[in-house]
Amino acid sequence: MIAHFAAALRRRATLPRAPRVNAAFSSLPLDPATLANLDSLGYQRMTPIQAQALPPLLAGHDLIAQAKTGSGKTVAFGLGLLARLDRERFAVQGLVLCPTRELADQVAKALRALSRAHANTKIVTLSGGAPFGPQIATLEHGAHIVVGTPGRILKHLQKRTLNLRAVETVVLDEADRMLDMGFLDDMRTILAATPKGRQTLLFSATYPDEIRALSEQFQREPQQVTIEGGHDAGTIRQRFVEVEKGARLRTLMALLAEYRPASTLIFTNMKQAADELAEELRARGIPTLALHGDLEQKDRDLTLVRFANRSVPVLVATDVAARGIDIEDLEMVVNYDLPRDAEVYVHRIGRTGRAEGKGVAVSLYLASEAHRVLAVEEYLGGKITPEPIRTGAPEGFTLGAPMVTLCIDGGRKEKVRPGDIVGALTAEPSIPAAKVGKIAIFDHVAYVAVDRSVRKVALRVLAEGKIKGRRFKVRALH
Repeated sequence: MIAHFAAALRRRATLPRAPRVNAAFSSLPLDPATLANLDSLGYQRMTPIQAQALPPLLAGHDLIAQAKTGSGKTVAFGLGLLARLDRERFAVQGLVLCPTRELADQVAKALRALSRAHANTKIVTLSGGAPFGPQIATLEHGAHIVVGTPGRILKHLQKRTLNLRAVETVVLDEADRMLDMGFLDDMRTILAATPKGRQTLLFSATYPDEIRALSEQFQREPQQVTIEGGHDAGTIRQRFVEVEKGARLRTLMALLAEYRPASTLIFTNMKQAADELAEELRARGIPTLALHGDLEQKDRDLTLVRFANRSVPVLVATDVAARGIDIEDLEMVVNYDLPRDAEVYVHRIGRTGRAEGKGVAVSLYLASEAHRVLAVEEYLGGKITPEPIRTGAPEGFTLGAPMVTLCIDGGRKEKVRPGDIVGALTAEPSIPAAKVGKIAIFDHVAYVAVDRSVRKVALRVLAEGKIKGRRFKVRALH
């Protein structure tokens, strides 16, 4: 059943696979500094979306690309954006619209990495959930590229704090998600505020009629590229488990004990359920965080940082809050609540099994929710056979996290860079670079993950030493 079901998922829920192309980036008309930077970032060969999209994109054509998160699309449109910039002209020349602030942050981070070869490139993020005033102040200093969510971009346009008359390239990233979230009118208004002669790049996992109409209104003879998403359903072990009323939590604990995953993303349908489940798991010795729309932006940022850097093994999230999350090597996805929409099921499980990795997706449901399983079955065109599983976990079972997050009270505004933190830590002989994990830097705070075995010495080194010639307060997050 699993092999058949995986094939059905691949056929119905993803797009046709493009020819595998392993061409080198050096085959593109990119400047030597950009090519050297790509090599330093580990990009030697193009993914299918990059190989098919970059030639027409760099030639200045409009583009419609059907590709999902994880396919390499950000590098594709990022290189196109950066190649067209006139860095001597301090005006907004590139605009990227994203459905969520988390995705906008990820895109901006990727663009900054791609632009390292040209240090004078200024990229600004404008998303909701952040104070409006500081964004105005940042824009007053000028920007080359703006990455943001439609609602916040539109607000800046209405208040005339953002000028898009010099824009040469607009990217609509995950356009179908923005459509689902009700941003169609905002997208139209924003596009109308840009020059008619601009290049418009539309990236979408699906191509509904509303997206087609948007393309017909705002694009000029766009080239079309269709690529399978960043994951292969055949690499995902899928299980459907019918549970008795009141046994859902015990079944979840049994699953965690069986697989002992290093990282698990659990979906609930309601915000309150996410908080309650996270609390129940913590009470049972499973370090867990919750992510939903009621969290303040700084709390959302910290939650994602700690889950992505392997400091916390379990994250419970709602669908809206989880949009745009792209966690490397995510081992398991659990539908604690089976979604009402079969397409949402596909988006959820597609977060594991990426980049040729293996993943597990387990869906729990009550007998009264069997109609949701049938909806998924119909959507995918394959027979679903529920699998029995024991409930409960061995006495004393828990999940640990290999890393711990250290919080440094200094960030981007204090000129703190990842290299400064790594340098400070590895100056201590007992902390090799392999013991230093992901680093995330925000305006006035930085987070670094270190192996738990060096937690105490790393905390001492950062607290007693200096970064950028300054001492910063440092604490470990528990």
